[in-house]
Amino acid sequence: MPGAAPQASAVPVSPSGAAALVIRYLCKEYVRGKPILRDINLEIASNGITAIIGPSGTGKSTLIRCINRLVEPTAGAIVFDGHDLTRLPRKELRAVRRLIGMVFQEYNLVERLTVIENVLSGRLGYVTPANAWLRRFPRADVGEAFDLLDTVGLAGFAHQRADALSGGQRQRVGIARALMQRPKLLLADEPTSSLDPKTSVEIMTLMRDLALERGIPAVVNIHNVDLARRFARRVVGLSGGGVVFDGTPDGLTDHHLMQIYGGENWLE
Repeated sequence: MPGAAPQASAVPVSPSGAAALVIRYLCKEYVRGKPILRDINLEIASNGITAIIGPSGTGKSTLIRCINRLVEPTAGAIVFDGHDLTRLPRKELRAVRRLIGMVFQEYNLVERLTVIENVLSGRLGYVTPANAWLRRFPRADVGEAFDLLDTVGLAGFAHQRADALSGGQRQRVGIARALMQRPKLLLADEPTSSLDPKTSVEIMTLMRDLALERGIPAVVNIHNVDLARRFARRVVGLSGGGVVFDGTPDGLTDHHLMQIYGGENWLE
């Protein structure tokens, strides 16, 4: 990890800029001296999908999880909503996390709860601990949850248990739960990797359309290059823990893909 990287305090914290998220000199080491992420510098625009692509083990999921500090960065700055998230104490971090919706690869639903209860869990950060324990929510939140289920195509599934759903239906619940947070940023960690091709397109279409309608920028870690090209406004290619491509889908050539993934055989 280069020692000359500017300190996090050198990054201006301004909520008024064009970027919704600014990442500066982000590094992550799980083992000392073996960085998974190396000096990542990105500015995420305030709309559309930014797709993160790259081979397994290159740090895509680590990058997504560093943004909301599910993984603690080793160095660097992550500026969101006027805060450097890497410097926030836990109480303040919890408050800012409420503005970051997360869609998980394996859905991360509470299987024994109903669909509507899972969606309403997106509001747990806004109710008292007692009401959170009893799963009591304001009437307006309950109404919003039912509206979101209608939006994601699950209006008739509100009272089914989550473990009775298909993979695509579970991911729709995950998207609705993330949107229940009324987020200013949406993160998605391999949201289609467990789904068939048709369902993957449906899920990506849903995320793109809802993010655009609601003016929410989305950062999506995705292994499928074709989906990245089809749905993202911007593609960021990682290799060896660093950014080797950052541009529009149309600019992503086979040459770039060989840089990102290595070799030519997989392109045939």
